[in-house]
Amino acid sequence: MTENRVMIAGGGIGGLALGLTLHQIGVPFTIFESVGALRPLGVGINLQPNAVRELFEMGITAADLDKAGVPAREWALVGQQGQEIYAEPRGLEAGYNWPQYAMHRGQLQMLLAQVLLDRAGEDAIRLGSRVTGYQKNETGGVTALITDADGAERQEGGALLIGADGIHSRVRAQMHPDQPPIHWGGAVMWRGTSMVKPVRTGASFIGLGTHRQRMVIYPISPPDPDTGLAQVNWIAEVTMDDPAARDGVGWFRQVKIEDFAHHFDDWVYDWLDVPALLRGAQVAYENPMIDRDPVDTWADGPVALMGDAAHAMYPTGSNGASQAIVDARELGAAFLSHGVTPAALAAFDAKLCAPISALILRNRGAGPFGLLNMVNDRCGGNFDDIDEVIPPMERAEFMAKYKAAAGFAIEALNSAAPTIPDGARVERQAAE
Repeated sequence: MTENRVMIAGGGIGGLALGLTLHQIGVPFTIFESVGALRPLGVGINLQPNAVRELFEMGITAADLDKAGVPAREWALVGQQGQEIYAEPRGLEAGYNWPQYAMHRGQLQMLLAQVLLDRAGEDAIRLGSRVTGYQKNETGGVTALITDADGAERQEGGALLIGADGIHSRVRAQMHPDQPPIHWGGAVMWRGTSMVKPVRTGASFIGLGTHRQRMVIYPISPPDPDTGLAQVNWIAEVTMDDPAARDGVGWFRQVKIEDFAHHFDDWVYDWLDVPALLRGAQVAYENPMIDRDPVDTWADGPVALMGDAAHAMYPTGSNGASQAIVDARELGAAFLSHGVTPAALAAFDAKLCAPISALILRNRGAGPFGLLNMVNDRCGGNFDDIDEVIPPMERAEFMAKYKAAAGFAIEALNSAAPTIPDGARVERQAAE
């Protein structure tokens, strides 16, 4: 039966979270994923408490997430000379009802995929099937245009199509054919992981450096009980003076550590040796910090966008994967209210498109790392006492505004009703 089916283009974190949500509320679905086999690709990500809450309500447990990462305990921002700018507890230690997790993106994807296949069956995910476009049917519903791994082209029909196919989304390209190209502001990131002893709390997310050159460092595994070493994710970032001098903005490639480590040769502190951290990695990847300009709608009748297809954003706020999970749950809530209809997609779009588009631009302005910009503007990055540069209340207010914009302000999140009520199902609501 396909007439009430939701077709999902893309089997990343967002698409899998939507599949789990649709299975939970009794909506038939199929995920079409272009790769022939899912593999645990990627590097470290953070899941904010608002996303962890949704995973728990899907039946993903803390024990499950512990296999993919570790609960974060602290978010800290440190100047290049090692002076602390701002620090706060995170997750349960901050007063949230749910933890924040730092983990390997690929491990989370594999976890969600296995849970989904166990619950919904092997046919829930069609591998080697890329959605390349769509046709809206005059009699209702939508036809997905699919190219298989062998190059064969075919069509599949359903009630709705959700584009969860990432920053290079084919669904978005058809919905918004005049969209500008991918936006790159000049920042280049080198990513990797190293086995080292975690610093500060042992589960701290650390932003270190200046507004133009910084490191992001956090563990994504618990320390080995014998050695004390943990898998620590790092991002080394430098903003180029002339972005136009760099060819292309879509590259993602493996590079040698020596190609970039020299930028950080003098970043040695009594609590952290950055050159040793970088050179302890077995492999490193270079990619630009890119996003897409916001669009005015994520919906086109029976078709909608979610995740990076809807709102690819700079990773400065550590909430790209979190927002994809929230998108999935908000779509589920819209189906409960409006049925598996274009009206549900319109309600989802009306609720999230404008505020999340604003978040894209906030992250483009450095997100929570905007504190580094403020330090630079006020003292050139050189200070002895941060309180004399940015008073504690101002720093706290800055972070509170970001958390509110990103949907994980503590009191609001803790007091919010579940996005998907326990036991709610679309068929049951339709019958009532």
